[in-house]
Amino acid sequence: MPSATPLTQLDAIDVEILNLLQAEGRLSNVELAQRVHLSPSACLRRVKALEEAGVIARYVALLNPRSLGRHGTSYTIINLESTQPRRLEAFEQAVRDQPAILDCFYVAGTNDYLVRFMYRDAADLERFHAEVLPRLPGVVRSNSMLVLRTVKQTTALPLDDLEG
Repeated sequence: MPSATPLTQLDAIDVEILNLLQAEGRLSNVELAQRVHLSPSACLRRVKALEEAGVIARYVALLNPRSLGRHGTSYTIINLESTQPRRLEAFEQAVRDQPAILDCFYVAGTNDYLVRFMYRDAADLERFHAEVLPRLPGVVRSNSMLVLRTVKQTTALPLDDLEG
């Protein structure tokens, strides 16, 4: 498994490779090399180094939720009865085991977790609140916010400040 240790230096070509792969992950090595003005072998060496360093964590396909019938997004704030380590571990394992939950963040402040769920319709949202959330260990309170419109959404990290 790649390490999570950051590279000490990324040059302009590394940053451009990362920007291009974030925008178009299916670029062939030949096309990527042409765009960054390297030979294919030199480009491949750089990509492999970025992968081995853990900078490139993985490659994925981003799906269009609406085309698959997921028309709504819910962000739910969750409070647990206790934040003892055993309780947190049990909750987090249950979340990992629940495919309906897309993201889960342990947060600072007056709340404990923030989860994201995408739903088909009101019945699907109700099922999530009636069947999924109450089965998560230690949940005493939840408060959901429904997204009305997405103003900005990206998976690309800004890299302008990394050239060194």
